[in-house]
Amino acid sequence: MPRYLTEQDIADFRAELCKVATERFARFGYEGVTMRQLAEALGCSPKTPYRYFKDKADILATVRAQAFAKFADALEKAAASAKDPAEGGMRVGEAYIKFALGNPHAYRIMFELDQPIDDSHEELSREARRARQYITRQAEQMKEAGVIEADPALFGWSMWATIHGLVMLHQAGMMQGGPDLATLNYFHGAMMLKGAIATKTPRKRK
Repeated sequence: MPRYLTEQDIADFRAELCKVATERFARFGYEGVTMRQLAEALGCSPKTPYRYFKDKADILATVRAQAFAKFADALEKAAASAKDPAEGGMRVGEAYIKFALGNPHAYRIMFELDQPIDDSHEELSREARRARQYITRQAEQMKEAGVIEADPALFGWSMWATIHGLVMLHQAGMMQGGPDLATLNYFHGAMMLKGAIATKTPRKRK
């Protein structure tokens, strides 16, 4: 007689499956992972994962959504800890790198796998949007405060493109012998800010 599964049993199995899937997708890509392999890693029958997820695509979308949610939480916390918009931009950038280095598998499946982020998976779409809003939010606040004159959208996306590029170079092992990631990120941020900074005295926020 099959054992009755409690809600905690279900949650625990889903969490363990997602943990294994995140690592496997990051290492082998979407096509390099099968449901049978995931089941073997978990020590269960090949059919068991289907009791918790529709298919492999559903598992990937779920683990990506979880990664984006954790990422967005880190950026949100960093932004909330800042005293002013300029500090907010710096803290969000630092939180970005800290997350990427501390969660390399999660970061890789967020950005490297060729799976569209659309409304077909509500949670993934929602969490990706929540994370993406921090791309320009700090730049928009700096623009409002008169700190920068540059287009905040261009400024924010340019900052994101560079940080992402630095992270990917680091993950690929291509930065050995060069400046460390934090130093390069600080240097680039300072140069970007210098080019975008307002020439007039910033107006005080009411």
